[in-house]
Amino acid sequence: MLPSAWLAITNAQLALSPLLPAEVIHGCLEINLDNQLYFKKQLLVISNQRLLCFHDIHHASSENLTAYGYHANLKLQRHDHAGVGKIELFDGEIRLAVWFYTLAQDIVAARFIKQFKQQLTSFISGLPVPIESAEICPNCQTALSTDDDECPQCNSTIDSPPSTWTLFRLWRFAKPYQWQLLAGFLLMLASTAATLVPPYLTIPLMDKVLIPYQNGAPIDTNMVALLLTGLFGSALLAWGLGWAKTYILALVSERIGADLRTITYEHLLKLSLEYFGGKRTGDLMSRIGSESDRICVFLSLHLLDFATDVLMIIMTATILISINAKLALVTLLPLPFIAWMIHLVRDKLRTGFEKIDRVWSQVSNVLADTIPGIRVVKAFAQEGRESNRFREANQHNLAVNDRINKIWSLFSPSVTLLTEVGLLMVWAFGIWQVSHNEISVGVLTAFLAYISRFYTRLDSMSRIVSVTQKAASGAKRIFDILDHVSSVPEPTNPVHLDAVSGQIEIRNAGFRYGNRAVIKDINLTIAPGEMIGLVGHSGSGKSTLVNLMCRFYDVSTGSISLDGVNIRALPISEYRRNIGLVLQEPFLFFGSIAENIAYGKPEATRAEIVAAARAAHAHEFILRLPHGYDSLVGERGHGLSGGERQRISIARALLINPRILILDEATASVDTETEKEIQKALDNLVHGRTTIAIAHRLSTLHKANRLVVLDQGQIVEVGNHDDLMAREGAYYRLYQAQARNVDTDLDDLNNDDDTPNKEIDI
Repeated sequence: MLPSAWLAITNAQLALSPLLPAEVIHGCLEINLDNQLYFKKQLLVISNQRLLCFHDIHHASSENLTAYGYHANLKLQRHDHAGVGKIELFDGEIRLAVWFYTLAQDIVAARFIKQFKQQLTSFISGLPVPIESAEICPNCQTALSTDDDECPQCNSTIDSPPSTWTLFRLWRFAKPYQWQLLAGFLLMLASTAATLVPPYLTIPLMDKVLIPYQNGAPIDTNMVALLLTGLFGSALLAWGLGWAKTYILALVSERIGADLRTITYEHLLKLSLEYFGGKRTGDLMSRIGSESDRICVFLSLHLLDFATDVLMIIMTATILISINAKLALVTLLPLPFIAWMIHLVRDKLRTGFEKIDRVWSQVSNVLADTIPGIRVVKAFAQEGRESNRFREANQHNLAVNDRINKIWSLFSPSVTLLTEVGLLMVWAFGIWQVSHNEISVGVLTAFLAYISRFYTRLDSMSRIVSVTQKAASGAKRIFDILDHVSSVPEPTNPVHLDAVSGQIEIRNAGFRYGNRAVIKDINLTIAPGEMIGLVGHSGSGKSTLVNLMCRFYDVSTGSISLDGVNIRALPISEYRRNIGLVLQEPFLFFGSIAENIAYGKPEATRAEIVAAARAAHAHEFILRLPHGYDSLVGERGHGLSGGERQRISIARALLINPRILILDEATASVDTETEKEIQKALDNLVHGRTTIAIAHRLSTLHKANRLVVLDQGQIVEVGNHDDLMAREGAYYRLYQAQARNVDTDLDDLNNDDDTPNKEIDI
């Protein structure tokens, strides 16, 4: 089936150049980029006899259609690089055509090429194309590749609504406190029973004291004293038991909430970088913070009230039935209607509160984006834009809350109305029974006392629907984290290395990020103590290869070994303790200079910290700070220059004395003078360690034993600087291009009389 936008142009074009005899169209692919990578729509069409390309959606002409007839040497290949997919059509070794597309269409492109191969094979062999059962998703009609067990499009959109049953999963956190919970439940049962004693004592107080007194009989003071003592004692007992059960259950719920936050955060830290790449910081903070607080409040207050309400209703109903079954039946009449209303609004409230959580996370995301990036916001004068973005998110949050409040505002008064009607019915039927001498005035008075408590609890219990659905929504969002399994798992049977020499071996390593192949068939062996330089264009796979070595991600194919042991067999924390990482943008935490240097080794002495700082050429500038090593560093290193932050990160790496060192463009963001200082520190850091270095300036890799040149995720050259320059290959072209840029910069400096001379490395 052709896309609707292409039907008219296709029919018009085929009118100019009709299909061949017995030709049938079997598939199509919409291409959305031209050869200059600008957005432009083209259409590739597969028939049983040829490949058709419609170049323009807006025009029907003879130049708009190109046809390629099937023959044995024809082949179609697909590649992807730096976020762009490419399809090439070859006739043997001659490329006939090339088309580009965004990687959102990569799954469909893979399916399209498979269809092309099937039709080409069928055309050459004369055999029919085999029928496959799992070609198109029956739900969303997305084309599936051969490796898809389930539709990736459907999986990305399926999000089951939260269920109240999710709250029962919290038992795993409550189980350690089961005896405290049992004690709290028994206290709750006793305190609820104590609160039901006073209405029962009103029966003899009315029938045996007050009514006889109105009829002329003297008051029995002993009975009055006994009944009043019972009322006061039951009130005092209910107070004491209520305080004890509230205190115990509040302590337990706070501990459950604390355990929930801790376990969720610890699990979050164990997840791979792939998980964090698809999440917003504000959303994760909201889940661990506000959602766990909401659950804690639900457990400590609302669940306690709900349990008390249920016990009160059950015990009250039992007492009412024991006193007078007919009047009790009238009392319970509103219950089915209230239950029906709760069922009616429960699903709407549940889905609505989950939507509120998602919308509120959008508000948190704006804050999480803006506050850490306030320097960029102010630098580009975008305060108004960010204010509008926050206002829009806040208004969206307000609109969603308003829709839920419309439902809730109707539900709650309706329950109150039903309870008032029920109370009126009890009055009417009770007066009728008193008039027919079926019950006494004391019984009716006790009934009314119980009924007021019964309906008050019933109204309170109906309101629990709102907070229960909020808690269920929060619990689901937290369990979404806890249920996520890390794509970089701990080994089942870990292998422990007593001593690490630092030999790294990469065998046939490949890695795909989503649908995009980033690393392909990498083979590389690094000897202990050897320094390797990774060079290549942006997007060639250098940083990805480093991430795989650090096991931030796991290879999709092949393996990476340390001293002959697959790194997947090593405990993650033990493996990473042997790696020192210095990034292009060093991250410093809020705290003192000494704490940041000792981050990888918190037990380090002050002497060790100072020694690491000296080796990193950071000691001098640290002493110039107001409080030396105890000077506070702002969030993300605020208050320090880029070079100072970098030297602190080098000191941090030196302190743990790693056997493997990874430098990810450690000097790319600093000036030449600062680079020299950092380079001195790096020389101390590199000595005697296996080193993998990525450098923006090729000149900084002059001490590397070997240079590894990457292009489109593959190794294209390996050798030292002189060998690679002599080959005049990919490295030679990179070096010459960088040298030309530097020469241009020097010419610009020399032509500017007001610009002082500046040293530039080549």
